[in-house]
Amino acid sequence: MSPTPFLRKILIAVAIAAVLAACSSSKKGGNFSTKGLRPPEASCRVKPSRIGLAEKIRNINEHNGCQVPNAWKVQSLGSVTFSQPVILNCGMAEPVYGWLEDVVQPTAQRSFGESIVSIDVAASYACRPRNNQSGAKMSEHGFGNALDISAFTLESGRRITVEQGWWGSADERRFLHTVHDRACGEFHTVLGPDSGRAHRDHLHLDLQNRENGSTYCR
Repeated sequence: MSPTPFLRKILIAVAIAAVLAACSSSKKGGNFSTKGLRPPEASCRVKPSRIGLAEKIRNINEHNGCQVPNAWKVQSLGSVTFSQPVILNCGMAEPVYGWLEDVVQPTAQRSFGESIVSIDVAASYACRPRNNQSGAKMSEHGFGNALDISAFTLESGRRITVEQGWWGSADERRFLHTVHDRACGEFHTVLGPDSGRAHRDHLHLDLQNRENGSTYCR
């Protein structure tokens, strides 16, 4: 039996309300929690434009917890170019620069006899839950406070990918494990393939602001 015109109106109204509620939930970040998270400070010691090719962009605030109060678009740091421009909060640039210049480059010279010229960026700013798991806490990517790197390219053009190199040849294993391990301390969270499937193909570096000041490296 077909619904009456009155019932059809009710069903349409209910459907529209459901769609609007879903959109509203999405805009408010209903797929992640911000409980316990502390945004990074807006200030930083070194402007990214002094240590790489970078420009200040409009601050980000999606009004759901995701915010980058001192946002920069960065295309390179030091002697290393990024595969795509990244959006970071100002405070992330200097640690990434220091790690690339003081850890990655010397390790590449010892492992391969040449320097790194570029890195493949898997992610920078992204308003999403951790590991893209609905209902999880918001990722540090939502603060522009994290960078994911999937590969390193040498002067010769050789690419060292995290997914293949982590268990690959001896020189690639040595390089990737060293740059991962020595990132711990410079960054507050360092995750690689040993931390689980979510990071099987990249290194995750972030500056999560924990109350006890601890670091987590895996």
